[in-house]
Amino acid sequence: MSELRRSIRVEFHGSENRLLAGILDQPVEPPRGFILFSHCFTCNKDLKAIVRISRRLAEHRWGVLRYDFSGLGNSQGDFSKTNFTTNQVDLLAAADFLKREYAPPCLLIGHSFGGAASMATAERIPSVQGIVSLAAPSDTVHLADLLERMDPRIRTEGQGEVTIGGKSYLVDRQMVDDFRRHDLPALIARLTKPVLIFHSPVDETVGYHHALRIFSLVSQRADSLPASPGASLMTMPGADHLILNHSADLPFISDTIDRWLVRLTA
Repeated sequence: MSELRRSIRVEFHGSENRLLAGILDQPVEPPRGFILFSHCFTCNKDLKAIVRISRRLAEHRWGVLRYDFSGLGNSQGDFSKTNFTTNQVDLLAAADFLKREYAPPCLLIGHSFGGAASMATAERIPSVQGIVSLAAPSDTVHLADLLERMDPRIRTEGQGEVTIGGKSYLVDRQMVDDFRRHDLPALIARLTKPVLIFHSPVDETVGYHHALRIFSLVSQRADSLPASPGASLMTMPGADHLILNHSADLPFISDTIDRWLVRLTA
């Protein structure tokens, strides 16, 4: 472990009072502030990119809480019974845990679907000063469509099975129905907090057009409100969705977030 940071395991209650597992990466010195990091669909807090970014940010003197959504990783719950609504409840519970035990989060980071959850809930957390989206989608409907294409029984029989990253997951129809109920573009368009977008133009999981759409939605608000903080788009040529195939990408992302957040909180 680096001499600049330390990590501790934490637990707190999320949606339907499920016990959620998290890891808090902290600097040895007093932190400048606290960050909440949400993972992608079917991922967990121990995804390599999330671990490396969190630890490097801790070395930059930020406390970072990475946690598992209900039904994933070390958290309680049945994944098939979760949805985008429960993701948001879990995220808000994580923010409340930080506020109660340490300090309110000043930044939300989300990878892929975790980025969608972060953008959807940011306005409900007054302490948050900015959002970082990593390969995030601009809507939740596309994932509902994808899951039903992977196994039409989700729609016709109420439950199906999909394979993602070599692992199989049961998916209930309630999950895709919930995905379709959320108007994420409308929430993004109403954001009053700045968004830092990282995305690859060759991302085969979440297309680059999602990043352009997020940027456009936030920029449209900036055009109508002079005080709007707007969005910044960082394009990462050649990067994959999990941000692992170029060794320089994760340090670049971490260091850029650090500098951006220092400016936001100055």
